[in-house]
Amino acid sequence: MGLSLKPAHLKRYKDIVRLLLKYGRSDVLKGADLELGEDFQPPAPGTEKKAEELAADLEAMGPTFIKLGQLLSTRTDLFPPATIDALARLRDHVEPVDGADILQTIEDDLGVKVSRIFPEFDLKPLAAASLGQVHRALLRDGREVVVKVQRPDVRKRVMEDMDALERIADLLDRHAEFAQRYRIKALLEEFRRSLLQELDYRQEAQHLLTLGENLQEFERILVPAPVEDLTTSRVLTMEYVHGFKISALPPGDRAAIDGAGLADQLLRAYLKQILVDGFVHADPHPGNVFVTEDGRLALLDLGMITRLSSDVQDRLVTLMLAVAEGRGDEAADALLRLVESDGEVDRAAFTRRVNDLVGRFQEAHLKDLDIGRVLVEATRAAVECGFFLRPEIGMIGQTLLKLDSVGRHLAPDFKTNEAIRKHALRVLRSRVVRGGSFGSLFRSAVELKDFATQLPGRVNRILDVVADNKLRLEVDAIDENRLIEGLQKIANRITLGLVLAALIIGAALLVRVESPFHLFGYPGVPILLFGGAAAGILALVFTIVFRDGKARPRS
Repeated sequence: MGLSLKPAHLKRYKDIVRLLLKYGRSDVLKGADLELGEDFQPPAPGTEKKAEELAADLEAMGPTFIKLGQLLSTRTDLFPPATIDALARLRDHVEPVDGADILQTIEDDLGVKVSRIFPEFDLKPLAAASLGQVHRALLRDGREVVVKVQRPDVRKRVMEDMDALERIADLLDRHAEFAQRYRIKALLEEFRRSLLQELDYRQEAQHLLTLGENLQEFERILVPAPVEDLTTSRVLTMEYVHGFKISALPPGDRAAIDGAGLADQLLRAYLKQILVDGFVHADPHPGNVFVTEDGRLALLDLGMITRLSSDVQDRLVTLMLAVAEGRGDEAADALLRLVESDGEVDRAAFTRRVNDLVGRFQEAHLKDLDIGRVLVEATRAAVECGFFLRPEIGMIGQTLLKLDSVGRHLAPDFKTNEAIRKHALRVLRSRVVRGGSFGSLFRSAVELKDFATQLPGRVNRILDVVADNKLRLEVDAIDENRLIEGLQKIANRITLGLVLAALIIGAALLVRVESPFHLFGYPGVPILLFGGAAAGILALVFTIVFRDGKARPRS
């Protein structure tokens, strides 16, 4: 895929190239023919740029790159901790769209005048982001709702940016070794899927329903319900939450809302999401968690979701418990099952680093322990030792980091690792109960029925093969070369024995045949044959006695 010559694309290429040059990746641009302008001066080799400056540059480049920065904040294998922290704090606060454009989008998507649906609609947004903005409204039945509306033409702009990024990624893949090592094209494909889902508000509405159902047992956790009849790909209507952001919680109000109890229940809810449901709200930063007027916690903005397979969940159970209890070897072993490797890796070095990491965090005061930070540092160590990190593992590490931050806002003395140990058994019981659901039991019963039905036929086929003397055993020898060498020696000696026996028999038959040539008073030819056979027999006996007495040691 070559670079497009469209003016809009060329400008975007220039912006991306300037960013790469500014932050020290000039090696990736060999072979690229792009004019960057006389005013641009790349930094001197070795210059370290502040992580906040990178975040600011991404923010200035628009919504696609803001979202890219948020995704990159989960890739601890690509950036140092300072950059990861800066990108994780990246928030897309932008100037709001004109109210008339917002009303037009709602009417185009819902096919009816806004006034007929919402008797009251506040044109001043509650929040404005790069992809959309949120307005407060009132339904005809009296319910208070918020309406999230996509910014006009944002999808077109995102698609153009994605096209430019894909072409740049193709260029990097051809000219930069680091792009192949860190699988940049795969990262970009993951980003495309995530961003397209976030641009479809129907997906977010479904996420709200799923998470609300999964967390209904937690009476102090609230997930706002969507109004499905008033939701499209560009308009999301959901119930209004009365409260304030956790990041705006005054220190004096913590005791009034039972911050420790809320933090404990929030951690339980996320352990269930990660270890039982496999469906995780991946962006619980303090700005996305509200304290409601009745003292509950509301989880907002479900555009970013992580799904975990059953295998990954099993490994995370072991990993999180091992970290919480200070068992470094078990933590390293669990983490090794969550990563992939190409080529040579240093398992011993990785195990030592994880042991040291877990030990250092255990020595810290319990309230200073961030379980998310341990996971992030451990996954970075895995990459440095030659492993590839599964994307969802970095996402879970960042989710737990954000959860630690929320916990500190609620209760500064909340002990995360003690809470994990306390709730782990309860969470695992839930996992076992889910594994023993009617559906899984039914599947097991069907498989058992199939096994019982097919067993007699399979046994009959085995017995028929044995009766016909057609049973074959495949032996996976420990050392195939030595086995073949031994078989060759046996075959050679059997052949030699047959030849010697033939010589003796032939000589015995020729003794009675008269011949003018005599040795020792006997016909000469048989005597020569007897002599050759005797020499061969002596040589064979010598080899068996002196060379085959002991097996040669394995090299």
